[in-house]
Amino acid sequence: MFEIFIRRPILSGVISVVIVFLGLLAINSLPITQFPDIVPPSVTVTARYTGANADVMAKTVATPLERAINGVPGMTYMTSVCTNDGMSLTTIYFKVGTDPDVASVNVQNRVTTVLDELPEEVIRAGVIALQMGRVWRAFLLAAACAGVITEKEVNSMLMYLNIMSSDSTHTEKFVYNFADINILRELKRIDGVGFVEIMGSRDYAMRVWLNPNRLAAYNMSPTEAIRSQNIEAAPGKTGISSDKIPQQLQYVLQYSGKFSTPEEYGEIVLKALPDGSVLRLKDVATIEFDSEDYNMISMTDGKPSASIMIKQRPGSNAREVIQQIKAKMEELKETTFAPGMEYNISYDVSRFLDASISVVLKTLLEAFILVFIVVYLFLQDFRSTLIPAIAVPVSLIGTFFFMQMLGFSINMLTLFALVLAIGIVVDNAIVVVEAVHVKMHNEKLPPLKATKKAIGEIGGAIIAITLVMSAVFIPVGFMDGTVGIFYRQFSLTLAVAIVISGVNALTLSPALCALLLKPVSHSKKAKKGLLTRFFEGFNRRYDFLERRYRLNLRWFLNRRMLTYATLILFCLATWGMTFVLPSGFIPNEDQGMIYVNVDAPPGATLERSEAALNKVQAALLPLEEVETISTLAGYSLMTETEGASFGMGMINLTPWDQREQTAAELMSVYADRVAHIKDADIQFFLPPTVPGFGNASGFELRLQDKTAGTFAELDEVAKNFVAKLNADPRLTGVTSGFNPNFPQYLLRVDLAKAAKLGINVNESMETLQSYVGSFYSSNFVRFGQMYKVMLQAAPEYRMNPEDLFSLYAKNKEGNMVPYSNFMTMERVYGPSQITRYNLFTSAMITGEAAPGVSSGEALAAVEEIASEVLPRGYDTEWSGVAKEEKESGGQTLVIFAICLAFVYLLLAAQYESLLLPLPVILSLPAGVFGSFFLLYVVGLENNIYAQVALVMLIGLLGKNAILIIEVANQCRKEGISVMGAAIQGATSRLRPILMTSFAFISGLIPLTIASGAGALGNRSIGTAAAGGMLIGTFVGIFLIPGLYVIFESLATYLKEKKQKANEEEYEF
Repeated sequence: MFEIFIRRPILSGVISVVIVFLGLLAINSLPITQFPDIVPPSVTVTARYTGANADVMAKTVATPLERAINGVPGMTYMTSVCTNDGMSLTTIYFKVGTDPDVASVNVQNRVTTVLDELPEEVIRAGVIALQMGRVWRAFLLAAACAGVITEKEVNSMLMYLNIMSSDSTHTEKFVYNFADINILRELKRIDGVGFVEIMGSRDYAMRVWLNPNRLAAYNMSPTEAIRSQNIEAAPGKTGISSDKIPQQLQYVLQYSGKFSTPEEYGEIVLKALPDGSVLRLKDVATIEFDSEDYNMISMTDGKPSASIMIKQRPGSNAREVIQQIKAKMEELKETTFAPGMEYNISYDVSRFLDASISVVLKTLLEAFILVFIVVYLFLQDFRSTLIPAIAVPVSLIGTFFFMQMLGFSINMLTLFALVLAIGIVVDNAIVVVEAVHVKMHNEKLPPLKATKKAIGEIGGAIIAITLVMSAVFIPVGFMDGTVGIFYRQFSLTLAVAIVISGVNALTLSPALCALLLKPVSHSKKAKKGLLTRFFEGFNRRYDFLERRYRLNLRWFLNRRMLTYATLILFCLATWGMTFVLPSGFIPNEDQGMIYVNVDAPPGATLERSEAALNKVQAALLPLEEVETISTLAGYSLMTETEGASFGMGMINLTPWDQREQTAAELMSVYADRVAHIKDADIQFFLPPTVPGFGNASGFELRLQDKTAGTFAELDEVAKNFVAKLNADPRLTGVTSGFNPNFPQYLLRVDLAKAAKLGINVNESMETLQSYVGSFYSSNFVRFGQMYKVMLQAAPEYRMNPEDLFSLYAKNKEGNMVPYSNFMTMERVYGPSQITRYNLFTSAMITGEAAPGVSSGEALAAVEEIASEVLPRGYDTEWSGVAKEEKESGGQTLVIFAICLAFVYLLLAAQYESLLLPLPVILSLPAGVFGSFFLLYVVGLENNIYAQVALVMLIGLLGKNAILIIEVANQCRKEGISVMGAAIQGATSRLRPILMTSFAFISGLIPLTIASGAGALGNRSIGTAAAGGMLIGTFVGIFLIPGLYVIFESLATYLKEKKQKANEEEYEF
């Protein structure tokens, strides 16, 4: 069957060339990302209610929205955050695989059903349904406008650009709006950019600073007149033709339109006065072209800046998009930037991506060289070694074509698969070459005949090996969820490489054997060189080893109890290792960046938060390993919300090879450097391992209050819970984002007095909102952008709470009444923000595992403490990456079971026996133990990379068993005893088994000792695979023949018994 490829070597060569050619074509079009698209889709509904506090937002906005959205198809959970800045942020998370466009439309449809229940101000400001990732949603709020907007989901963070100016006349407001007007629109047009937004909120606006005393003197309320006069109009045309009167000329009528300068707004007429003069807006207010909000302050390296966040469109090539962005920025710097303006890049995903990929590519090369050396050591012939070496690039490059067909990207997982594939794809070629060598040496056949005979004998084994090894991975491709995507991209990439190597082993490798191999020379007069003497010494030692192995194997097989004992021992040892080996999910890599979160005391102003961030900058910027520091005062990194007492920063570190310490080590150094800053709580975090899973590393959970109790009660439970968590040595840095102790004033209106004075309470509160909280009155167009007109009392009239009593409300008769006549104030305390989870008030709690403790142990510790501490009616729910880790725990066992079932069924079909596949299956615990043991010894955890390696081991160790059992079966057909067949099968296949195993393990060495970018992932997968292969192979070469003897003897006994029963029945 396979002889045609030996007779027609050009056909074999063309098959491989076509595979390589298709792969090369695909490489250029494959997207490059850090991880596959594994983050669950999310839709965010954002609402603004200027002047409202967190409690009002929760009652009037979040509750009706949540009630309407709850239960939308595909939803997994929902969170809401309401702040004292009049913002509500409801995020709905969906199952992985849900179409984000459909999810967004479904949410938007639900929102529209309750729009009439929301306050009028909220509807005017706009409810925005955004479909996107979790990070930095609050920065979208500046874009709020009327209506409901849906945007494409973008989870992949690409880069942060900082636009700065060394010119002292350029304020943050100028820099922000310069970037908004001149840079954002250019970046949005770059192919592959999915989302661009400026961090912060300094949009231009027309600020009307009202003088309440003057307004009261003229009996005016603040919201009158502007909206009615600041309009766009469409008067039409004169002279439009009709059938009545013929027309000669036609004119377009124009109206001056909305005002766009402070002077024009100043001329707005508020009322005609009795003396015949008019009252204009400039008479009762100061008008400035200024900022819409003053809630955040953005700085980079101590200079005012606009930090631009850019996200990647799914399916695009991260590296290419970043190169285009950098080229565009250089072009804009030359042509558009104002004098003194400059930019830098504070975060660039391609840095970590390129560093990680370069490490993997270096590993790929090192693995290839090491595999080549091992193969050369065993085959001792350069031509023979060349044949497996050619198989590697054919399989690896060809895989790219199928990756494109499957919709995969070049990411960390697919690259890991290709590194591990080196050691695997070389196996089939080694088996072919080794089998041809045996025929040439033992039967003195020329290369062509030796190849034909060898392929005739081992062709079936190669097909079986290819089927089993790819079958291990194929069922994994049907797993769903985040873990399923992880396994799928890794497994199917590896399966494709293995299938291509199988095709290669049956086509190109035999053809090359027939062409390249030299006939064996039996002349003894050949001159012995240094290399020849080395190989002779190596062969003598190997022959001695093989003889010792044969003797030891016979001794082992004669004592069947040893087989049972070995099997039971490794099963128990593997089971025992699961209790001592820490578990994890995705290891926290050093991404070259550290986040800093600053919490000033409750009630602190934006200026105090900025001062604390400036001190952090001053303490850390001089350090050698710090490249840039970008800060944003007025924003909380942990809860993704605005607030004057919050602040955050991003510390961009120098490349990995230019610093000695990892990001995790530097965090503790930085914590000591800022310990002297007493007026704020400062915490350092690593970025999330997978962009989109939370805002920082570590775990995240929600403490739900299902008792409908007070904020004070929830705070007491949360504080007690956090204290207990921090007291546990397995946890560190546990904090709660819930704080109900922010100073506030409760306004009480005496309804009886208000009624007597003719005060409409609703109108009086609107007036108060306009004076104190600001009021969105109208809008206008300038620089090609739409901006708002905001009314507010001048700052000197609202400095202190008591200033409210100096303000006036208008009664039904048109007279002005001081608020002090019908309103009182009471000092109270309340939360700065209210978080809700699945319709219940909740406290968000974040923390990390202590050094040396795995994430799995940390989650278990939290659950254990929660069950002991929390009173009835309080519950915890995981969110973010912790939720995925908890849900993935049971999937690993399911994946293993499915893989084993597939291998068993395939082997049963091939051997036509239900018992013979069992030696293959039962030999696997030794390999799993090896993986667990080596991970434990080197201090790594059983994370998703290690589990992926274990799935691969099923195929690799199964291959060893198949090689032995295939030969043993052939011996049985020739009439050799069960014991003899087992010994013959094991000893004849010992050399290729050791060769392929050592080749694979040597290919893993660079991974096990990796450092720099992505080191933890490299070491996890390399260590697990190497440990499993090493112990699995050395135990397997004894255990597999032992199990074969047991099950083949049992199969023979059952067969004879059945035959005897049939004979007796026939005789009867």
